[in-house]
Amino acid sequence: MTKEEFSKIDRFGVGAPNDAFAKYFIGQSFLKPLTDAKKGGGQVLICTAGSGWYQEWGKEAVSMEAGSVVVIPANVKHWHGAKKDSWFSHITFEPAGEGTSNEWLEPVSDEEYGKLGE
Repeated sequence: MTKEEFSKIDRFGVGAPNDAFAKYFIGQSFLKPLTDAKKGGGQVLICTAGSGWYQEWGKEAVSMEAGSVVVIPANVKHWHGAKKDSWFSHITFEPAGEGTSNEWLEPVSDEEYGKLGE
């Protein structure tokens, strides 16, 4: 399989050539950081089964299916949950950071939720 073929199925992306540590590998290796915040933090959301929605405040909702990955920078207001008539299972992990936290906010209204997928 070529790098291009592999990158189409790699949910996290292949990343950049790992030239700084090339002496430790035979062949080319790649690095793909999951967060880009300078001080860390945020969340990584991975849909493991079912179908769901992810939406950042003020932006369009993103459909999530099994294997979908969303990297959420620290301090980004968002929500995620199951689509109508679907289960939604996911893994969320929070990379360590300095001076960062997660804040649980108000629920998504039935009106806003009802507009999705129409």
